[in-house]
Amino acid sequence: MTSPANFVFSISSVWEVLSLFLIPIGGGIPAGVLLAESRNIPWPITALLYFISDVILACIFEPLMLLVIKLGKRSPKLAKFTDAFRQSMRKTTAVYGNHLGPLALIIIAFGVDPMTGRAAAAAAGHRFIMGWVFAIAGDMLYFGVIMVSTLWLNSILGDGTWTTVIILISMIGGPPLIRRIRKKWAQFKR
Repeated sequence: MTSPANFVFSISSVWEVLSLFLIPIGGGIPAGVLLAESRNIPWPITALLYFISDVILACIFEPLMLLVIKLGKRSPKLAKFTDAFRQSMRKTTAVYGNHLGPLALIIIAFGVDPMTGRAAAAAAGHRFIMGWVFAIAGDMLYFGVIMVSTLWLNSILGDGTWTTVIILISMIGGPPLIRRIRKKWAQFKR
């Protein structure tokens, strides 16, 4: 365990980690976590940087989402896109029932991504602040799982490249594999 006196890191290291967290695909998380660890950035600050990246995402995504909704009312093509998105959202959230409460919205953000979580919150009638609170809460839980997994695997392998590759494969391949196992299990129980 590193003592607090040994936590010396530069502002440029903080920016590098934040930049990786701003990558809109999941690869930024394990890479950012490992970079933070290599630069002696403590995990609470790493988590804070991820939170800041979520707030930046909210400030960028929200106006875009509102613009698409507004333009969708004027453009027939965009209206079709908006309607298709709404239908997709209904199918995605159908497993949570008719009412999307806070826990369901957090789970959606955890299981998909914060933008989908925010869109689901908007569809459930939540405005900017509470919609993003639920979306960011789910995403921070997801980040916590990935951060702990990354640090644990890296402590075993000692190779950041392989750790990142394995975590990415798990992030991408894990959910479909779990769905397949659940489907087989449901068939087996019949």
